[in-house]
Amino acid sequence: MIGTNIEATEIVQPEPRRSVLSSLRGGLFRLLAVGIASVLLGPSCLHAQRSSPSEYEVKAAYLYDFGKFVAWPAKVAASDDFAICVLGQDPFGPTFDATIAGETINGKKVVVNRIAKPLEAVSCRILFISASEESQLKEILATLDKTSVLTVSDISQFTRRGGMIQFVIDANRVRFEVNVATSERAGLTLSSQLLKVAINVRKTGD
Repeated sequence: MIGTNIEATEIVQPEPRRSVLSSLRGGLFRLLAVGIASVLLGPSCLHAQRSSPSEYEVKAAYLYDFGKFVAWPAKVAASDDFAICVLGQDPFGPTFDATIAGETINGKKVVVNRIAKPLEAVSCRILFISASEESQLKEILATLDKTSVLTVSDISQFTRRGGMIQFVIDANRVRFEVNVATSERAGLTLSSQLLKVAINVRKTGD
């Protein structure tokens, strides 16, 4: 099982997949159990060189972990696969596929889909909206308003503009903030464990 510590170490060049998974192993639940997250870095099983994962390796692992701390309506949860989608220019590259290859969430195979149009997101559990789509953000979120898709992005003020989870860089670490109002409106329930480790939780609408 892969996972990410809440506070990432300084962002450097990516390391090979198995080294990254070894570094990210543990997940949010373990971090919450011990109380404080310190470093994401850990010794690699197959690589002697010690290095930190890149920004988007960390974000890819976060997207996977978010899926374990969000409850979807029953009709959505009945789908065959657990689809994590990327809308717009893909900042992850092969990192995303390598990070979650062979992983499952609640018995569902996790798949990564790249999509070009917001309407294609209706079959996604989690949608990462690339910064390339910022000029169309209002229209994208309006299209998804009646769906139960968890929207995530690193676009500036994403949670203030109607998004659900926004990645932010805090002291050179990848962190996130949450808009509970928008997620609840979409029929999603975010775990209290997830909210505890967000650096900011918005409880009002847009």
